[in-house]
Amino acid sequence: MTAPPADVSIVVPTFNEAGNIHALLTRVAAAVPAGVRPEVIFADDSTDHTCAVIEREAAHHPFPVVLHHRPEPAGGLGGAVVEGFGRATAPWVVVIDADLQHPPELVFELIARGESTGAELVVASRYAAGGDRGGLAGGYRKLVSSSSTLLAKSLFPRALSGLTDPMSGFFAIRRTAVDRAAAEDEGLQPLGYKILLELAVRCRPRGIAEVPYAFGERHAGASKSTAQEGMRFLRHLITLRTADPRARAVVFGLIGLSGFVPNLVLLWLLTRAAPELPYAPAEIIANQAGLLWNFALIDSFVYRNQRRHHRRTVRLLSFAAVGNADLVARIPLAALLIAGGGMTALPATALSMTVVFTARFLVVDRWLYRRLRVRATAPVAGPDVVEPVPDPVPDPLG
Repeated sequence: MTAPPADVSIVVPTFNEAGNIHALLTRVAAAVPAGVRPEVIFADDSTDHTCAVIEREAAHHPFPVVLHHRPEPAGGLGGAVVEGFGRATAPWVVVIDADLQHPPELVFELIARGESTGAELVVASRYAAGGDRGGLAGGYRKLVSSSSTLLAKSLFPRALSGLTDPMSGFFAIRRTAVDRAAAEDEGLQPLGYKILLELAVRCRPRGIAEVPYAFGERHAGASKSTAQEGMRFLRHLITLRTADPRARAVVFGLIGLSGFVPNLVLLWLLTRAAPELPYAPAEIIANQAGLLWNFALIDSFVYRNQRRHHRRTVRLLSFAAVGNADLVARIPLAALLIAGGGMTALPATALSMTVVFTARFLVVDRWLYRRLRVRATAPVAGPDVVEPVPDPVPDPLG
């Protein structure tokens, strides 16, 4: 007989957390309210024996435990969470770390708050009244956490207006909100460990609530917060901010302006090293330095999720061709506006630059980096489900 669907799916991303699994599952089991059917889904990227520990511990708990080990940890912790979403069967999904800095006893309080308020997203907050971030080790991590929160909220004032802790890794979200975001053209495109930011911006949950909590000390293992994860976070912020074409155009233009610096530096070096070189060839050569600068930034940050279309060399050559066409087209267009449109030099030059920039952006955005339809889904729990062995001892939870 098919088991009834779960009421709450608890997604736990793990990376070498063998020492925490027993305590986590034990505390979850002890906190389950009467009549609630949970399931625990481990989305695992471990390189140690965490998988073996999960399989062993699953046999001692009365609820389903799903183990999904990812051979390739694409997207980091955020990618693991999204794959966990794909295996969730319940209307509520709770994301919690395995290190017990997030108290498992709060899982069901998050669901209760969501049900009572009608919110689609309920966040366990360290910064709400009554919360505490004492488990952040040292002043450096506290500074990074507060700075990241301030930066995220300044970039997304509307989407994060109801959140005091957008960097939290402990939250509950209705499955309908996740499905709504996954069905859109961009889908979920997580990078690194700040998955809540991705969900709050892309899902646009209908109603946000918070539950204060004290961020505890790590139970076992080592922190996964590294400088590399910090860079992933910054790239992710840029990717989210440039999801809107208007924002992409602004960033594209700012990067283009920054390209004047390497352009002028190389032009200065060329005129110093080879004073006999005419200006026009020198400017054409120097322009390539600006194009290379622009490509490196645009390819790495603005279009990180679209660059799989062509090899990097092909993208670079295509980008350079468009940029040099920009240089060739701008002067004749300005001359045409002056001769045929009766414009003076300054407005003709400004208009020609605007027209050429718009055309350049559209070619790069719509052709070279054409938008992808990304569906961040995973198959529902299949052969990697670890079914609990029936316990001969009566269930203490009823």
